[in-house]
Amino acid sequence: MLNQKTIDIIKSTVPVLEQHGEKITTRFYQLMFGNHPELLNVFNHANQKQGRQQKALAGTVYAAAMYIDNLEAIIPVVKQIAHKHRSLGIKPEQYPIVGKHLLLAIKDVLGDAATDEIIDAWAQAYNVIADAFINIEAEMYDEAESQKGGWDGFRNFVVDRKVVESDVITSFYLKPKDQKEIADFIPGQYISIKLEIEGEEYTQIRQYSLSDTPGKDYYRISVKRESGVQCPDGMVSNYLHAEVNEGDILKVSAPAGDFVLNTEKSTPLVLLSGGVGLTPMMSMLKTVVEVQPERKVTFVHAAANGNVHALRDEVEELAQLENVSSYFFYDSPTEEDRKNNRFDVEGYVTSEWLQEKVSIENADFYFCGPIPFMKAIYRFLKALGVNRDRIHYEFFGPKGNLED
Repeated sequence: MLNQKTIDIIKSTVPVLEQHGEKITTRFYQLMFGNHPELLNVFNHANQKQGRQQKALAGTVYAAAMYIDNLEAIIPVVKQIAHKHRSLGIKPEQYPIVGKHLLLAIKDVLGDAATDEIIDAWAQAYNVIADAFINIEAEMYDEAESQKGGWDGFRNFVVDRKVVESDVITSFYLKPKDQKEIADFIPGQYISIKLEIEGEEYTQIRQYSLSDTPGKDYYRISVKRESGVQCPDGMVSNYLHAEVNEGDILKVSAPAGDFVLNTEKSTPLVLLSGGVGLTPMMSMLKTVVEVQPERKVTFVHAAANGNVHALRDEVEELAQLENVSSYFFYDSPTEEDRKNNRFDVEGYVTSEWLQEKVSIENADFYFCGPIPFMKAIYRFLKALGVNRDRIHYEFFGPKGNLED
């Protein structure tokens, strides 16, 4: 436990962290990867290049300082990050490396303002925070391995089927090479795929949401092929699309993640997705139909047009059921889309449309997609008076802030 003096010192640094947090975390990654390049086998290079990881870590450090005398308040955030760590294979022995370089970065960025007293207080605080992560992750590792069909680390899976779903999204059906049973999962969770790409110095690990229901003898992921100079993540997605074929082996971690469907509730369910954000929503939709056939569910998906809209047939088939409604928004429909009535609304989802078409009262809302889409949906729901405990969302990548 930290003494009051240490707590007071940490809290006194909150304004500094608010101002310089991203500079500190940017310097932290520079120092750590410079001294321990082997960690580049674990961290997502795309998120580093885009600055998302630095921003997310800055937010976590800021929250830790803000609630250093009440760490229970940030346990949900710790658990969310711990799921990622377990999925990636982060180990306890790596935490001292992180702590050392975080302190070096604080000293480097703040200079003389980072007194010995402040550095010592942060060293003590980091040890407490690291212990919280390590203990929670130890439970997660144990659960992942000991559960029925579970395993530790990465397990070899065969690409049983590869299905093109749209111009940019392809599904991969993965079955365990050892032909033994696989761990169950909760709709909304993801798996990590570890790739060793020829010509690349470091291993690449990416998380992909599971897009089918639990209880199968396979996992399905539906991957969007990213492209363009603003999408460094495209290296991995393009490799999967172009180089990975049926019969190939992929290394897969056990399912993880805390963005999950609550099937203990029977309230109306509204699933909103943009682009490839539909992947966890598909798992949720198909699961509700299977295990809660009386629960009312509204599925809303936004895409540019029919050429990039994946898994449409699966949704349309389910929308024939009495308890399921679906709506497709296209902001750039093609002539073919218009001719064949492939969409319901031209343009973007709006607050007015939600208010008119969706049962707001008592409904639970789950959404995922590009960050601008998510920010808009979040803003609409708050303006419509939806309680925070009925709003659930997932970022693809490091945690962000929808209220920016």
